[in-house]
Amino acid sequence: MVRRMKNVTVAVPDDVYRAARIRAAERGTSVSALVAGYLQSLSAGDAEFVRLEAQQHRIQDEVTRFRGSDRLGRDEVHDRAVR
Repeated sequence: MVRRMKNVTVAVPDDVYRAARIRAAERGTSVSALVAGYLQSLSAGDAEFVRLEAQQHRIQDEVTRFRGSDRLGRDEVHDRAVR
C-alpha cells in the first residue's frame, strides 16, 4: 500500500528549529518525522474524545432515573447529619 504524503511548509523561529533538530537527533529521527508524529497525535486525540464520549453515554444509560419523591426530606437530611 502506497501512502500519499503532503509537503507542508512551516515557519518557526531559528531557536525553535535548532531545538527541534537537536531533539530529533537525540531520538534518531528527523524534524519532519517529529512534526508528522505531532499532527498524527492530534487526530488520535479526536478518536480518544469519541471513545470517552461513548463511554459517558453508556454509563449515563445505566443510571436509573431519579424522581423528586425518591429524595430525602429536609428533616431526614438533618437527622442523618446529627447521627
